[in-house]
Parts: sequence; C-alpha cells; structure tokens
Amino acid sequence: MGALFSFVAVILLILLAYVGVEVAGMQPIFGIVIPYAAVLTFIAGVIYRVIKWGRSPIPFHIPTTCGQQKSLPWIKQNKLENPSSSTGVIGRMALEVFLFRSLFRLSKSELRDGRLAYGSDKWLWLAGMAFHWSFLIVLLRHIRFFATPVPSYLNLLESLDGFLQVGVPRLFMTGIILLLAVTYLLLRRFYIPQVRYISLTSDYIPLFLIMAVASTGILMRYFFKVDIVGVKELTMGLVSFNPTIPKGIGVIFYIHIFLISILFAYFPFSKLVHMGGVFLSPTRNLANNSRMVRHINPWNYPVKFHSYEEYEEEFRKKMKDAGIPVEKE
Repeated sequence: MGALFSFVAVILLILLAYVGVEVAGMQPIFGIVIPYAAVLTFIAGVIYRVIKWGRSPIPFHIPTTCGQQKSLPWIKQNKLENPSSSTGVIGRMALEVFLFRSLFRLSKSELRDGRLAYGSDKWLWLAGMAFHWSFLIVLLRHIRFFATPVPSYLNLLESLDGFLQVGVPRLFMTGIILLLAVTYLLLRRFYIPQVRYISLTSDYIPLFLIMAVASTGILMRYFFKVDIVGVKELTMGLVSFNPTIPKGIGVIFYIHIFLISILFAYFPFSKLVHMGGVFLSPTRNLANNSRMVRHINPWNYPVKFHSYEEYEEEFRKKMKDAGIPVEKE
C-alpha cells in the first residue's frame, strides 16, 4: 500500500507540473517560485535538524564498535574498527562516508532446506555505492548550469563520465547507473519479504522521486530536446536573483525541475538527511577509550549523599527494635 501510494503521488506531481505549465501557463510558478521555496526549505530544514541533533544530550559514552579494543600492550588493537583516538575515529568515519564500510560487512540470513544460513549481502553495498557516487557526480555536473565561466574541473569530470562516446550527445554513464541503482533498491524492497514488511511510505517516496528525476533528465537529454541556452538563462537568473522565464524551453524541463524541488524540500524531513546525521551520530564519532578515560555525565547535578553512618545514626533505635544488627550500639 505504501509503494502504491508513493507511486501515485509521484505520478500526480508529474501531471500537476504538466497541466500547470502546458495548460495553465504557470511557468513562473514552476520555474521560479517553487525552486526558490524548495531551496529555502532545504536550507532551513537542514539547519533545524543539525541544531536539534547538536542539542541532544549524550549522557553516556556510547560508541558502537567491533574488533579488538585497546587494552594490554601485547594484544593487537583494531585501530579502525575500534578506535581509541581521534585519528582512528576520522579513519573510521572516512571509511563509512566514502566506502560504506558497515554496509560492506552486512550479512543476510535466509532459510535453505529448512536450515538458517548466513551469507554476504555485497549486492546491496554495491548498489548503495553506485547510487550515492553517481548521484554526487550528477549533481556536480549540473554546476555547469549555475556558473559562468564553467569550472575547468567539470570538463575533466564530464570527459571521465562520458568516456564511452555513443552518438551525440555524449552518453553520461552516471545517469544510467543512477537509474539502475535506484531501481535495484526499489525492487529489493518488493522482492525480499523481510524488507517489504518493514518498508513504509517514507521509504518508497524518495525512491520513486529519484527515479522520476533521473528518468526525466535522461529523456530530456537524449529524446525530448530542450533549449539549453534558455535553460542556462533561467538557471543563471535564479542564481543571480534576477530570474527570467525564456520561451520555448519545453514542458519536460519544468517537470524535471519541479520534481527536483519537491525532493529538495522533502529532504530535511526524510531519512535522506542521514547525509548530515552520520557525522553527528555518537555511536560513530566517539572514540572507544572507556578503559583509559573516565567519562562523567556532564548533565549530572549535585546530589546530597546519605551515607550508611548517617542512615544508621538516624534510624538506629528503629533498627534495634526491628532486630536489625547495627554497627554502633
């Protein structure tokens, strides 16, 4: 039901943009107002989430680690899996952010001939890597539309991305990989019963949105041509806060930018915001040095302790009457 609702919602968004531009002529709304509102929502939402996470109390030292902790000198420590220093934490975070190390170690369980068997789930890791890295490269490539002159590194990036020259325009591999990776992640939620059982509407909506964004981008580049000069004029106008709506861009561009705007606005309020949350996770960004450093809860307030001597002094007579032994008669 969550998948169906998400699919229908994305289709309705596409139809809304199509009708709004093609029928109602609301190009300024979909090309200027909604993108500005989406960016403001994205910035404000991310700042709010980061501040909220930063203000959350961490009363206990709770790093989540595996591997051998630093202990006796003759026992070899796993410095990346179980870091005891800031350098080790940076190394572990780098492996997590750039290579998804925890996902690489993920194992799956399934019944085989009535017996529970465990195995590696490297396909999920590979799809996650392909999805995130291709998404990043696609975003970097789009800087071309928001900068004049175009940074030189973008030419190198596009040369590497489009090294398989197939026809004109050049075929960018990251766009295809992005669509294939997000399709795999979606089908995985349908195919695996355990994953399907725990999947919510909030899990399906980003996948369908990203699929729609990637699909409209591919259609716009290879099938339904748009006026690139007009697109550049519109995007540069947005960046310079002097927006204009050129004529003849094409409705598919407005559908594309509308879906991107929805994705940006939805980002801070969804699970996609883990992009920033991973850096603020106390289970990841803390060193496991509990054997070397005593960690005291900074939110502890002064407490008046009642020692046993004071307790016995106060209740000695009642303790004697009850037959409870006391240290002082």
